[in-house]
This record gives sequence, structure tokens and C-alpha cells, in this order.
Amino acid sequence: MTFLLLIAHAPLATALKAVAEHTFPDCARQLAVLDVTPDMTADAVEQSARALLTTSGQCEALILTDVFGATPCNGAMRLLGPQVGLLCGVNVPMLWRSLCYADEALAALTLRAAQGGAQGIVPGNCP
Repeated sequence: MTFLLLIAHAPLATALKAVAEHTFPDCARQLAVLDVTPDMTADAVEQSARALLTTSGQCEALILTDVFGATPCNGAMRLLGPQVGLLCGVNVPMLWRSLCYADEALAALTLRAAQGGAQGIVPGNCP
């Protein structure tokens, strides 16, 4: 099972976890969050995220962040490797897809989550 770590500007990570727990209470247990406060640096994000990954007990992890190039993403990028993937631009459909398919291998899960996030973006004027 792939461990999921959500890193976002406070309080978005905690709010998204609440949505996950509301919708998929059994799946949300494999999800950890890190709310990044205005005073945190990329170094602090990296250190806190590394501690969460270490205590997860899982071999593989997928990190979801809110904005590419912002502090949550910059800290998370330092953790990338064969066992750790990253997707930026998290939204609820991406999170739900990640939770539902967390039993897949990291590469497959990352692709599936990215597709779910993109498919969840629909213009309001669609039939």
C-alpha cells in the first residue's frame, strides 16, 4: 500500500483530510498531512515531511502538494526518489483517486491520481 502525504498551505491540508475522512473513512487512515505555516521554510517542510514518511512504515509514498514552486512543493521535491513520488495542484478528485487506488504501485498510482485530478476540472458551461 502506498502512503499518501498531503503538504499544503495551512489550513488546506487539514481541510482536504477532513473531506477524505468524510467520504472514505476507512481509506483516509493511510493519509498524513502537513499544514505549512507562513513562517516555515522549505528546509522545515522537508524535515517535517521526512519525519512523517519515516514513521509511516510504508515502502512507497505519494506526496500531493497544492502549488508547484511554492514552499510546500519545494520542500517535498527534496524527498523525491524511486520510492517517493510527487504531484502538484492537488484537488479533491485527485485526492479521492489516490485514496481509492493506494494499493497500486507508485508509478501507476501517480498516473491514476493525475488523471483523476485533471478529469475533475470541468468548465461550468458543459452540458
